[in-house]
Amino acid sequence: METLKAEKKEKKQETTMRITGAEALIHCLLAEGVDLIYGYPGGAIMPVYDELYKFQDKLTHILTRHEQGAAHAAQGYARVTGKVGVAMATSGPGATNLVTGIADAQIDSTPIVCITGQVTRSLLGSDAFQETDIVGISTPVTKWNYQITRVEEIPEIMAKAFYIARSGRPGPVLVDITKNAQFDELDFKYEKCTGVRSYKPVPEPDSSAIEKAAELINNAKRPYIIFGQGVILGEAEAELKALVEKGGIPAAWTILGLSAMETDHPLNVGMVGMHGNYGPNVLTNECDVLIAIGMRFDDRVTGNLATYAKQAKIIHFEIDPAEVNKNVKVDVAVLGNAKETLGMLLPLINKSEHKEWLAEFDKKHQIEFETVIQKDIHPTKEGLTMGEVMEQINMATGNNAVIVSDVGQHQMIACRYAKFTQSKSNITSGGLGTMGFGLPAAIGAKMGAMDREVVAIIGDGGYQMTIQELGVIFQHNVPVKIVVLNNDHLGMVRQWQELFFESRYASTVMTNPDFVKIAEGYHIKSRRVVKRSELKDAVEEMIASKDPYFLEVKVEKEDNVFPMIPTGASVADIRLK
Repeated sequence: METLKAEKKEKKQETTMRITGAEALIHCLLAEGVDLIYGYPGGAIMPVYDELYKFQDKLTHILTRHEQGAAHAAQGYARVTGKVGVAMATSGPGATNLVTGIADAQIDSTPIVCITGQVTRSLLGSDAFQETDIVGISTPVTKWNYQITRVEEIPEIMAKAFYIARSGRPGPVLVDITKNAQFDELDFKYEKCTGVRSYKPVPEPDSSAIEKAAELINNAKRPYIIFGQGVILGEAEAELKALVEKGGIPAAWTILGLSAMETDHPLNVGMVGMHGNYGPNVLTNECDVLIAIGMRFDDRVTGNLATYAKQAKIIHFEIDPAEVNKNVKVDVAVLGNAKETLGMLLPLINKSEHKEWLAEFDKKHQIEFETVIQKDIHPTKEGLTMGEVMEQINMATGNNAVIVSDVGQHQMIACRYAKFTQSKSNITSGGLGTMGFGLPAAIGAKMGAMDREVVAIIGDGGYQMTIQELGVIFQHNVPVKIVVLNNDHLGMVRQWQELFFESRYASTVMTNPDFVKIAEGYHIKSRRVVKRSELKDAVEEMIASKDPYFLEVKVEKEDNVFPMIPTGASVADIRLK
């Protein structure tokens, strides 16, 4: 009996502790399975960093060189692992420097929790040193945010933060913690959050809507699937593939949906959007049933809404009710997690083939191959192309790498030509289009997938926005491979200037430093390629390396990315040259 009492007492001591708020925060993170944080210390968050010092055996902190880098690294980690990424910063400029990454995570549905320090409660609203209303600033770009001013709030708010960030349609959460709450003590006990009143993360599927969707699909002569990142976030890759194969339905992807289905699958017809493939774009306006799965009909996909898929019955599989009928009016909306709703749909779908319809995609692909693709990946001109670099990377990695791209021409080339065999392999900034995303996101992706090759594809412009994160790679020997496709221009803006502004290259010509010497300054093995004859060997050497590697490839200065749908044009008005 005495032994039993002792055990009960010991159990109680394990679950309740008298500790400071700063230490409580660390225990909250550990309870949520966090073992990696990206951040930058400062005065208002210093008590938490002091506690982090004591927990180095359980929790690794990566000192980024800028808070924006911390947010993007947390994004890369979250995207490749499916877990919640964590970033931390001090108050004022530390907190505001996180905002770009938070906004990027919001529009791309990436689960991250950002923790910021704040001035002590008594100084709030006094314009104290490094005081900024980060809750007010971040409200439009967070899924949820909260300012903790009392130490007792820490366990409940942190549990809620992680639950909201990862549940339903994922997104960023910011928790701002005043300094007094970090210093004060509480009787700590932690319980994971399993629900929040008034917040329903996953709508209940409507079986009648699924039956209507199945009827439309079974009666379709030219069915067409466009899938987005919702398939990856919902872990519905197997269900998507089963639907495509059972229904014999051609399927195209948005840039964030890329890798949900292997790129060489015979029913995977390519990419939609402004620089997507010719057939998938044009034939959007010729299908009779359009099945949108986990995508939000953004403007880069639809082009002119007045002419988008007007001939088709539209079915929208979506977890977020706010996205339904927001841009495109649909005939059937199927709410819920894609894995569950597609699983319910599959038994109702007839085994079918649509050979004549698929042949239309093949015809359009052949036109695009002869006009664009052949010249991109097997050029005969003297200058190197971005497409041929991507093709060499595919071959050297066996299509198994995680490709992290920045924003610009190189991003579109990477999304068009990278090949994948497994999900969570394409990491890029989709909705916000954040230059500077690529390098820190690649660091986070590599740390989340150390068993996989991670290759960052970056332009010379975006690279210099977060080039300081080479310091993280050097300090922690992160074996990420960095490829800078250098055309000495802000390439995408220059392309628009050429096509729509009579080649007035206003502020788009770059005078670049010696990127190889900079990388060598961080003790990163480096190489520059200027001739086609050097490319294959350089890429193979980079991929074979077990250490970080920087490769600069000098590509043509005035090369354009085609196909292209001009802003405001119909998807059917896509330009091949």
